[in-house]
Amino acid sequence: MAREERNDRQGREEGSELIDKLVSINRVAKVVKGGRRFGFAALVVVGDGKGKVGYGSGKAKEVSDAMRKALDDAKKKMVRIPLREGRTLHHDLYGRFGAGKVIIRTAPVGTGIIAGGPMRAVFEALGVQDVVAKSVGTSNPHNMLKATFAALQDMKSPRAVAAKRGKKVGDIVERRENEKSKTKTDVKE
Repeated sequence: MAREERNDRQGREEGSELIDKLVSINRVAKVVKGGRRFGFAALVVVGDGKGKVGYGSGKAKEVSDAMRKALDDAKKKMVRIPLREGRTLHHDLYGRFGAGKVIIRTAPVGTGIIAGGPMRAVFEALGVQDVVAKSVGTSNPHNMLKATFAALQDMKSPRAVAAKRGKKVGDIVERRENEKSKTKTDVKE
């Protein structure tokens, strides 16, 4: 009995490291012969604040049960997203799911999270501190979340690109910084 309580406490401590954000809760109705049966559908985003994030949905008769199911689903679907300097993304992204389209841009230090609704919840749970995001098309939270995740899964770190090309990370990053410095010197002349 004591061992089960100890394991349960450790599980709760591990779970407390995760950041969970409730994106939406929706009351749904099932029409039956005697009238309507009401239930709830929850949409939740979970992340560790260090580059892992996931989303999940759950349905139940009670709000708390729906949220618990959504949290469990989100924990199962967590993915790792590479972050630059632990605060922003490596490059600009575009994602689409259904009618939901999102444009995500990197931002300099101190910009903060400029995004609305479900996208803000994803970035806060992910641990991104500086990003600018725009949603175009639908405002349906399910489609916006799926479009955001579609974009984030296209993220490639310089290390992954270097490995794929058979080069060193310094060659790829250095080239980008040299191009920026060349354009700055061209503008000054």
